[in-house]
Amino acid sequence: MRVVVTGASGNVGTALRRVLADAGATVVGVARRVPPNSPDWVSCDIGAPAAEVTLSRAFAGADAVVHLAWAIQPPSGEPDMRRTNLTGSAHVLRAAERAGVRHVVVASSVAAYTPSSVPVDEGWPCGGVPGSAYSRQKAELERMLVGRPGVAVVRPCAVVQPDAGAELDRWVLKPLVPPSVVGRPWLPVPLWPGLRAQVVHAEDVARAIALILERRAEGAFNVAGDPPLTARELASVFGGFLVPVPFALVRAVAWPTWRLGLQPAHPGWLRLADKAALMDTGRLRALGWAPAHPAREALREFVSAVAEGRGTWGPLAPRGSEPGGSGRWRGFGFGRPVHQSQGDVR
Repeated sequence: MRVVVTGASGNVGTALRRVLADAGATVVGVARRVPPNSPDWVSCDIGAPAAEVTLSRAFAGADAVVHLAWAIQPPSGEPDMRRTNLTGSAHVLRAAERAGVRHVVVASSVAAYTPSSVPVDEGWPCGGVPGSAYSRQKAELERMLVGRPGVAVVRPCAVVQPDAGAELDRWVLKPLVPPSVVGRPWLPVPLWPGLRAQVVHAEDVARAIALILERRAEGAFNVAGDPPLTARELASVFGGFLVPVPFALVRAVAWPTWRLGLQPAHPGWLRLADKAALMDTGRLRALGWAPAHPAREALREFVSAVAEGRGTWGPLAPRGSEPGGSGRWRGFGFGRPVHQSQGDVR
């Protein structure tokens, strides 16, 4: 089987390449930045006007395309995330159709779902979470997929793996919080008591996608680890103990600190964490999938990697590997945001 994977250098992409290669598949990776002198990679900015031509050539002769590319929290100087996420996804879908690819697997997210007070299956509406650009764009992606034959959609929860340890540093901690303090038993973790979160290991997501490819399955599939974690459990993994703080206060502090570039996490992420639905994974389990990594253990391994600054090539590179310098203070905004807004902007 020849599989072309967009976003192959990302969190899920790195795991999927390993899983498919172990299964004997030929994998071609598509990414904006690729390793030098690597014939099994194609360099492509999927949001660029000429991307559809490049992608059509890359997809020619493929048995399947897996579309993982997504700008999650791009720096201010990167291409606009809507251009990458929605224009880019449209390019991928049209290119797959032009190349005659009969099976396309697209990564959506739990974020696409309308908030719910009970666990949801794949039939729950995908209206997104107001106040979160990531969520609303995933919901728009879902609307692009309605009625398309030969398409499977995976909707994972928060995806972690040790190789993505440096990712959290850049997206949440940098520049003021040293990652070496994460996971220490004396570290207080301020969270609101009602927080609940599902976590899944990237390898388990990759195994789910590989199974969907093997079965040529279509439709939507929730992907989540077990069990959901409470605020107290999350705090015990990220630090030593929970400091209960009202959600409104956490969000009130996040807004000015993000706006001044003191920390990179836009309050839209907090809104998403507070309102994201919990998912039922019965449909995927009926195909024979089950998570190999318990949620808490997967998160603990990830947090250990964060503290050590571990990561892989490309978007998940370790701290200090960014072009032009290695200091943590390069991520300081000095009065301006360091990442694009995650506000609910259309």
